[in-house]
Amino acid sequence: MFTIIDIETTGGSNAYGRVTEIAIVRHDGQRVVETYESLVNPECAIPYYITQLTGISNGMVRNAPTFEDIADEVRRMTKDAVFVAHNVSFDYGFVSREFNRIDEYFQRDKLCTVRLSRKIFPGLPSYSLGRLCASLHIPLTHHHRAAADATATTRLFELLLAHDEQGIIKR
Repeated sequence: MFTIIDIETTGGSNAYGRVTEIAIVRHDGQRVVETYESLVNPECAIPYYITQLTGISNGMVRNAPTFEDIADEVRRMTKDAVFVAHNVSFDYGFVSREFNRIDEYFQRDKLCTVRLSRKIFPGLPSYSLGRLCASLHIPLTHHHRAAADATATTRLFELLLAHDEQGIIKR
């Protein structure tokens, strides 16, 4: 089982930044079996440049649940599944740090679609999500919103599974 995850945050460092949005796509290796998405109240201000990038404003998250409020759902969705993300260190780092803030240890096996893409689709001009999606003809609208990016990453992951002739991805 896999969970393809994308988050939006208040900044680039999980030491200081917080999650503002999360999307999780549970995938059995053949198809999507469940999805979850939520805005998240980061309990701090969202910088202007982040609002410009993501479209997520302080007003949008004011009445959203905190990470602690959604932790049970995140834990349930990711249980017994490999945590998959485009640049997995970023997303995993933020999610595990959010669990740490509520005094919980979070550990999952991880897969990075950037690294997998470089191995399975070598020689592309860029492996950023937007450019990779353009190269592979994967629709990506509303880039830098968690649900849109998780959906595109899921489609990318399905292409990676289909073209994994070397058996890099353990099912």
